[in-house]
Amino acid sequence: MTLTSIVLALSTALSTTLSTLTPVSAQATPSWCPEIAGHRVECGTLDRPLVRGKPQLGDIAVAYARVVRRDETRAAKGTILVNPGGPGGQAIAQHATFTALLDGVLGDHDLLLVDPRGVGQSTPMTCGVPAAAAVTAPREELLRLVGQCGRALGPRAEGYTSAATADDLDAVRAALGVPKVVLYGISYGTYLLPVYAQRHPRTVQSVVLSAAYPIDLDPLGRESAQAVSSTMRRICGRGGSCDGERVLRDLARVAARLRAVPLRVPLQVGGETRTVVLTEDRLAQLVYSSASFAVGAVPSETPALGRLPRALDRAARGDDRELVALAAEMLSGDLAAFQDLDMGMAATVSCNDYPRPWPVEASVAERRRRFDRAVERARPGEFGVFSARGFATAQADAGDYCLRWPAKGTGRPYVSTGRLPDVPALVLNGDLDGITAEANGRKAAAQFPRGVFVAVPNVGHVSEFEPSGCVASIVTGFVREGRTGDTSCLAAIPPVKVVSP
Repeated sequence: MTLTSIVLALSTALSTTLSTLTPVSAQATPSWCPEIAGHRVECGTLDRPLVRGKPQLGDIAVAYARVVRRDETRAAKGTILVNPGGPGGQAIAQHATFTALLDGVLGDHDLLLVDPRGVGQSTPMTCGVPAAAAVTAPREELLRLVGQCGRALGPRAEGYTSAATADDLDAVRAALGVPKVVLYGISYGTYLLPVYAQRHPRTVQSVVLSAAYPIDLDPLGRESAQAVSSTMRRICGRGGSCDGERVLRDLARVAARLRAVPLRVPLQVGGETRTVVLTEDRLAQLVYSSASFAVGAVPSETPALGRLPRALDRAARGDDRELVALAAEMLSGDLAAFQDLDMGMAATVSCNDYPRPWPVEASVAERRRRFDRAVERARPGEFGVFSARGFATAQADAGDYCLRWPAKGTGRPYVSTGRLPDVPALVLNGDLDGITAEANGRKAAAQFPRGVFVAVPNVGHVSEFEPSGCVASIVTGFVREGRTGDTSCLAAIPPVKVVSP
């Protein structure tokens, strides 16, 4: 869609009236501004209202870093606006990752890194949901902390939504005089940037989404449950070292046993030994989420996913030692990955934005009744080998996660307009990804009139982790040409190593 000069002028004027840019020329370079070899980097902040129309709640500063193309003798061929996921991921701090990934186009394209409101250099927010609790706390304790977070924020909670962040991104774009952007989102970024595209369609040049899910996601996580089954079949079938159907039967037996008698997993947390109770929902979370992350990043090694078949085989026969050890390893990995994050930002955006299995204004008791009714009505097999309740309560940002989130004074679930710009859109998902399942990636691509879906074999969550450079070349080729191009290199990505039961 072509943006006329009149519409661009109106858009820029509107964004400028809602924001105050602190020009780079008028301020000292911020201490957080990254130095990147071969590139000039422009950094600054933009003052934005926390909640539009409620000046009493104050403003926030939105920080950005524009990595200028290497060849400044010519006009930029485009500006790539990225979001690394989360919610809560910092874009500026991950400058090295994105400049390496997009190096092939940064000779003539600019890269725009913007920390979302409440994150990194953009007036960070905290509300008391520690990473350790998100990994190790019993479900009811986590739900209590999430509700406590919303109450602690009070009316300020309304300011932390994907729509508000999308408008911040567009305000930065307009203030910098960038007419259109190439949107590149990873994980949560595949939700945020389509929201941006719905709200600011005439500013979008093209879209790349990796590890994607649609705006209208299932609040109970059925696609992820089904992905566990397809993943087990794929790793066994491709490696020839296990029987996928047998692994799934073992997983079903272990899940059923944990519903009745949970296991105890000793874990080192902050120099202390803490016992984590391995229930069906925690097992489900480990299998669909923890075991999925970065699969394929080191093809020579056997990932946790590849060790699950044997651990489940042993546990199904009554020997839990290998499963307990593997669970402890995955939980420790999660703690290490999340230790520097305040999970309150993730909780706030999730509970403000995502669909829920109850009306937002419902009481906690009514919400619980609605959730119970939803899982009780599930058809056999709808959640793969897990019980509906066991898997729905395994969701890190859905299911009953927002049960205690305040009904008043917060955001409201984002409702898709059903319209996205008619621009080139590429969506990539790993076909072993349980967090953002392949089925969800296909739905994400179908949102766009010209959406193209590419399944990346033998990798899990975030296919850019695969080391051959194949996925990076597909992404950069699409950014440059606006079309998918040759994807034959995907066939060379090796299958995951699996330990035979």
